[in-house]
Amino acid sequence: MENSAYYNLFFKIIEKYGPSGFTGIDDKDPLMLELGDIMDANNQFFYIGDLILFKILYTSRQCMDVMGIEPENLSSISFFNQLHPDEAERQNLGRTMLMKIANNLMTEKKGFRLLSSNYILKNAQGKYSNFLMQYYIFYSEAPYKSVFTLKVQTNIDWCKKYSHGFHYYLGEDLTNFRYPDQALLMIGNMFTRREFGIIKLLEKGLNSEQIAQKIFISANTVNTHRRNILNKSGKANMQELIHELKETGLL
Repeated sequence: MENSAYYNLFFKIIEKYGPSGFTGIDDKDPLMLELGDIMDANNQFFYIGDLILFKILYTSRQCMDVMGIEPENLSSISFFNQLHPDEAERQNLGRTMLMKIANNLMTEKKGFRLLSSNYILKNAQGKYSNFLMQYYIFYSEAPYKSVFTLKVQTNIDWCKKYSHGFHYYLGEDLTNFRYPDQALLMIGNMFTRREFGIIKLLEKGLNSEQIAQKIFISANTVNTHRRNILNKSGKANMQELIHELKETGLL
């Protein structure tokens, strides 16, 4: 099955096991075996969780091969323990956005959202790797009213280096819920890591002189970065850009 098509198997799992609250998922089910073979080849695993109850309901067996964690031992603490220290702030923003989406869907009592980004975490060999985390978040009333998520985690060390700080997507376009390719991974933050670092310092209230001293460059260079940031974003001023980044969960 082509990479562009097999994500449909995740929706078949939701359709089949969702009414029972994802209990009794049979790893010998032909559907699970088919998906498992593909994920083995693609260095992936997935889990299903209840975002309102803060509970992981099922984790695929590939978790051990990808992360070095037994499926029954996977928890939010597992991800935190294996996360690169430089990613902690962004990961906290991601968790905050995830819960905001869950609360909104619970209030609306309908709908779904996609949320995806990449992070640096330790792999099964204890070395840091680049992983894409894709969340399909959805409201359901069967077997009880709640918001669930199906999360697919993929090792993307194969991805060539690119100038973006990281991939980021938040929306409802299901074509973006697929096996990652270069086009998908280029969606998101348009700024280099240096530019995004300057944006974060501006959000904290630092001026160009203070930023220059903090990151050991000249104030003129900081101002050049600020002009480039506004040109890339198309915003009239930095306050407008910062507001938009906060709304989308990037700050």
